[in-house]
Amino acid sequence: MYYNLKTPYYICYENKLKKNLELLKYIKDESGVKILLALKGFAFTQALDLVAKYLDGATASGLWEAKLSKEFINKQTHTYAPAFSEDDLEEIVKISEHLVVNSINEFKKVQKYKPKSLAIRCNLEHSFAPTQAYNPCAKFSRLGIRAKDLLNSDIKPNGLHFHALCEESFESLEKTFLVFEENFLKPMLEKCNLEYINLGGGHHITKQGYNVNGLINFIKNIKAKYNLDVYLEPGEAIGWECGDLVASVLDIVDNEKKIAILDVSAEAHMPDTILMPYTSKVENATILASKDEIFNVKSTDTSYILAANTCLAGDVMGEYKFNKKLQINDKIIFKDQIHYTIVKNNTFNGVKLPSLVFAKENGELLVKEFDYFDYSRRN
Repeated sequence: MYYNLKTPYYICYENKLKKNLELLKYIKDESGVKILLALKGFAFTQALDLVAKYLDGATASGLWEAKLSKEFINKQTHTYAPAFSEDDLEEIVKISEHLVVNSINEFKKVQKYKPKSLAIRCNLEHSFAPTQAYNPCAKFSRLGIRAKDLLNSDIKPNGLHFHALCEESFESLEKTFLVFEENFLKPMLEKCNLEYINLGGGHHITKQGYNVNGLINFIKNIKAKYNLDVYLEPGEAIGWECGDLVASVLDIVDNEKKIAILDVSAEAHMPDTILMPYTSKVENATILASKDEIFNVKSTDTSYILAANTCLAGDVMGEYKFNKKLQINDKIIFKDQIHYTIVKNNTFNGVKLPSLVFAKENGELLVKEFDYFDYSRRN
């Protein structure tokens, strides 16, 4: 579905977002877990008042996200960064209910600012992440402290945090927690009075088939066993299948294969298409090949390579077989493009930033547009 608006634009549907939030609230109510929105995955400000009605707050990756959490959600703010700038710390401490640091050095530095709560991120050296680019526990990772280093230190955090999943199942969480429990949680409980644990993000909770009841019972058992607050901080699960990116066909060229040139860019608007082994679904089309596989598939009368209107040769979304032949000005709808997209947008090559549209349940459209001034002021 698309509206007769000027392309390109992202559109988030309130009814779909609400469905995800209602499931997350059900999990909260049944298990006692606290759930935070990870702003790094979903920072659609027009929808954040709705998020605030269902969740407990947000997690931030630095000062600007912390300020966004305070302005648009105004509940708990948990802020983590691999390292904090001294220029930002005073303001971050005022905004944040919980700070999470990455190392012993950072713990001692931040402690001087007297935060309300100070936790440390754990590097489990164990992960189910599907690719090294998204593996926070990979060899040589800068993210988190290893068990041997934490246990040999004298620091006493209020909480422990780990993030070792990416688009993963409950079963992956369960296996990962066993590593965390044995190597971090039990030993640290002997050293200090922990108040909470944060099981991070990467939980595909709102994806069809996720073991919701397993998660609920798992959280209940942890709380009963350790008497600690338990947090989850999904980003993708909140925006999962809540909206699309709508583009227009600007031209169709032929170079052994038909190529539809669009007014969106994989590099600027769908970066995971470039970074990850990922190819977006497109409405009224089936995927023939990813951007890297287009050389190995046979085209059809209605198949097209979808490519950007930029000068980057590899700015390609993939090859798709459509239900019918494309025409110039046709609309192309890339599905499930609300999470981890707008937060990564850039203006490479001077391409336009897509508008942000929030489609309310009552039929109202909230539209946020960007113009040349947004581009020029950052260059």
